[in-house]
Amino acid sequence: MLTFPVNYPVKVQNGGLFISRGMGTHPTRKLSSHELIYVIRGQLSLQEENTRFDLSEGESLLLFPGREHKGITAFDPELKFYWLHFDIVKNQATIKHQQNSPSLQLNIPQHCKVRDSETLLTLFRLFLYEQERGGNSLEIFLILLLQEVSRAWPDNVQPDGPGVALAYKARQLITTQFHLPLGASELAERLHCNADYLGRVFRLTFQMTLTEALHKQRVAGAEKLLLANTGNVADVARLTGFNDVAYFRRVFRKLLGITPAAYKKLYCREHINSQ
Repeated sequence: MLTFPVNYPVKVQNGGLFISRGMGTHPTRKLSSHELIYVIRGQLSLQEENTRFDLSEGESLLLFPGREHKGITAFDPELKFYWLHFDIVKNQATIKHQQNSPSLQLNIPQHCKVRDSETLLTLFRLFLYEQERGGNSLEIFLILLLQEVSRAWPDNVQPDGPGVALAYKARQLITTQFHLPLGASELAERLHCNADYLGRVFRLTFQMTLTEALHKQRVAGAEKLLLANTGNVADVARLTGFNDVAYFRRVFRKLLGITPAAYKKLYCREHINSQ
């Protein structure tokens, strides 16, 4: 039997699914915990202190402890949303554990449009199932939920807008044609747009530059060739779109922390038959 301690930076209180009957309004109250709300359908208008939030389908809201919040309008007859109350653990034992362990910092917007609604809905369903059966994994699902919300669309990006569609087209080209001479100007020319605009919407959509995305794709391709023992390092650089071998080595080492030659030596095993 393997036994080891598990510490979470959060503590779940409870959660549920609200389905409106078209009557009443959200009560006025001040909670001692955080509350995460995710709207599945309909409209929900809330005010926290002096700030108003109007939520529609696919949007989440994080309410903070110690702040009074209330409903502004009567419940929408179509309204349906998940809610979840939780605390942030700040005891000294947990803080010490976090300081001595690898950590992931989440930057969670208070109000946002969720990027992947299907994943969030699945996590909420699993959370409620775990809660119903009295399981002890509620904190795991909460952390996964908060992580998914942290991946929300930036305020200045419209998920269904032309900029996002353009960014996805650029990513598709990078994925399939990374081995060809490809850069911001070439991508912009193929997509019939301005290079600066393409770079801007790509960065807002994927939180990385076009060059970073291209380097990641090329290095991933190089890994496969090195593992398959396809030629020397210079051959691999050329086949994955790098014209300069020295530059290929620098990029590869920056992303993976190891040189291409060392990677090949460490992970590629040649099996030679002597008969």
